[in-house]
Amino acid sequence: MEIQISDDTVRRVRPADAPVNALAIQARAVANFLPLSVRRVGTTIVHNLDDQYTGIRVDTKEGPIVLEMPVGDAPYRLVHQLPEPDKSGRTEVEMRRFPQIYKAKGIANIMGQFLESRGFLG
Repeated sequence: MEIQISDDTVRRVRPADAPVNALAIQARAVANFLPLSVRRVGTTIVHNLDDQYTGIRVDTKEGPIVLEMPVGDAPYRLVHQLPEPDKSGRTEVEMRRFPQIYKAKGIANIMGQFLESRGFLG
């Protein structure tokens, strides 16, 4: 499933209306290789126009985790989105960064192993 966030409005994107840019294609390729344990908890491709990123959102028991696709030479970011701001006012916590040297299968493997080893899926 794919969703789009624009002007604080979340809507489902039909396959015929889904973006066909490089980031969206890359997100779909990575999502196809995610381990079953990750897909089972709920995986969604997100096109967030407000925060200007495309990524893969996994709804874990600890809250949503988003793999943000890089723009330009930036690294991939694995971000934990907090349901409410913490004491310092943060709404997200960056958990991991990794460079763009991996192909889709490697990115999916890194993401799956990270989530399983940190107890987000169990």
